[in-house]
Amino acid sequence: MGTAQHDLTGKARLRDAAIECFAANGFNESLRSIAARAGVTAGLVRHHFGSKEALRAECDATVLQRYRTLKTQSLNAEPSALFAQFPSSKEGGVLLVYILRSIREGGAAGRDFIDHMVSEALEFSLDAVARGIVVPSRNEEARVRFLVHQSIGAFVVRLAMHPDTDLDDFEGVMAQFYADAMLPTLELYTEGLFTSRAYLDQYLAFLAANPPAGTAGTSSTL
Repeated sequence: MGTAQHDLTGKARLRDAAIECFAANGFNESLRSIAARAGVTAGLVRHHFGSKEALRAECDATVLQRYRTLKTQSLNAEPSALFAQFPSSKEGGVLLVYILRSIREGGAAGRDFIDHMVSEALEFSLDAVARGIVVPSRNEEARVRFLVHQSIGAFVVRLAMHPDTDLDDFEGVMAQFYADAMLPTLELYTEGLFTSRAYLDQYLAFLAANPPAGTAGTSSTL
C-alpha cells in the first residue's frame, strides 16, 4: 500500500509538471524537460505513462477536470472571495495557458479539447440558469459556444499583440488577463450593450420569415 501510494504521488507530480511544461513551452516539450521540472529522471516518466501521447491524454483530462472544479467553485463563491483569489492564482494561470496551447495547436486534439470545454460550459450555463444566476437563452448551446470561442479568441489576440509575454509566469499571465478582461466582461454581461431591443427584435422577425436551412416546419423557440 505504501509503495502504491508513493507511486501515485510520483505519477501525479510528473503529470502536474507536464501540464506546466506543456503550458509554458508547448506540446513539443521533451520528456527530459518534463522530468527535470519534476525533479526525476526521464525513465520514470516512461515508467508511469508509457508514452508521451498517454501523458498528454492524462494532462488533458486533468486540466478539464480542474477547469470544471474552478468553474464550480466560482459559481458557489461569494464575489468578494472570488475576486480576492483570482488575480494571483497560479492554478488559474496554468489552466488558462494550457487551454490556449491546446486550441492554438489545432488538429484532432485541439478540436476535441474545445468540444469538451463547450460541453462543460453548457452544463454550468444550464445550472446557472436553473439557479437564477444567468438569464436563459433561446439557444443555450449556441450562446455557450460563442462565449467560449470569444474568450479564447480574446486571449489569442492579446498574446499576438504581446509576443514577449512570459507564459511560464502563470501568476503574471493570470493577473494581466484579469486586469484586461474582468471589468468589461462583467459590465457587458451585467448591464448589456444596446439601450433597446430593436436589433434583436428585427433579427428575430427576419429569422421567422427566413428560417435557416433545415429548420422549416420545426417549432420555433425564438
